[in-house]
Amino acid sequence: MFRKLKQYCTLCVVVAGGALGASCTKPAGGEPAANPATKTGGPTAGRAGGRGAAPTPVEIEMAKLGSVSRTSTIAGMLEPIRSVGVNAQLSGILLSLKAEEGHRVSQGDVLAEIDARELEAQARSAEAALRFAQSTVDRSEQLFKEKIITLAELERDRTAFESAKASTEQFRTRLGYAHVVAPISGIITEKRVEAGDIVSNQTRLFTVADVATLVTRIQVSELEVSSLTVGDQVPLTVDALGGERVAGRIRRIFPAADSSTRLVPVEVALTGSQVGRLRPGYTVRATLALDRRDGALLVPSRAVSGPAGARAVYVVTGGEIQRRAVRVGSDMAGLSEILEGIAEGDSVIVSGTSTLREGAKARIVEPLSDQLPVTKSIDPAVTPGRGGRGQ
Repeated sequence: MFRKLKQYCTLCVVVAGGALGASCTKPAGGEPAANPATKTGGPTAGRAGGRGAAPTPVEIEMAKLGSVSRTSTIAGMLEPIRSVGVNAQLSGILLSLKAEEGHRVSQGDVLAEIDARELEAQARSAEAALRFAQSTVDRSEQLFKEKIITLAELERDRTAFESAKASTEQFRTRLGYAHVVAPISGIITEKRVEAGDIVSNQTRLFTVADVATLVTRIQVSELEVSSLTVGDQVPLTVDALGGERVAGRIRRIFPAADSSTRLVPVEVALTGSQVGRLRPGYTVRATLALDRRDGALLVPSRAVSGPAGARAVYVVTGGEIQRRAVRVGSDMAGLSEILEGIAEGDSVIVSGTSTLREGAKARIVEPLSDQLPVTKSIDPAVTPGRGGRGQ
């Protein structure tokens, strides 16, 4: 009997516990509580890339083939392609100067005049002697025809005539030196004398520079000069014009390197209308393209993410975002060379790569304009307060 009473008490406790548990799970309104395992707000709800997540807006660019090279920047100074010194070829007093520094002159223009009055007198004397010698020869030839004089006498008069002729030409030539003329067309860059100065033969008077073509000589390493070729285009940055770029071309590469520096002079020339805004003496910086390779696969550098040795890009394939491990080569002007990992024509994501998830849906958007607010590129369906699907 005692055993039956014990079993009855145990049964009552179990039934009471079940009733108590049932009463604890009922809400105050009498409705059954939701099962925690079936709650929509569980751990998987709202996870990025989940089944119900909105597509991620991304900007893309196609991987394209292009040229890539290593660059080297070297400073130099602009110089005229040639400068010619103008010297006096006659001694005397400078009567006048016709040009100053900065004047543009043409070949043959008179730059200065030297007093040559004494030389003019000597030239007139020589011309008189020439006329006398001419008449003597004419008379001697007539007498020789009449066999009055011998051939030796005729040859003597002819020689005297040729000598007088040469003397006259010499004085005329020296008299022409009294007018100092420009040997080339260009600009007067230097004037060393003033009117009234006494000059002698070979005294430097002016320097004329041909500025139709300007050149700069840059010193290139012997290890890099082999990558350059005469005729290659070289962009130049001009400091005096606020860093403006002008187009140059390699005119010549010197055949020998400096024995002490091991640098090879390379001459870069500038021609055309752009030269009119430049002056000799301006500092320029030449950017040389070295080790140029064509057919390289290029993507914007901002599309590449990850540390060295683990670089990657994100591409859009079939509307989904995929991560591709890549091997990167040279970087140049905002572009990166991709050696392996993607192919030409792949749609590479160029914005927000740090927040992308592989496998998420992608929605391609146009690149942002500088004049538009940032909110223009955000999906209105997921923007609070815009009345989209999120409301």
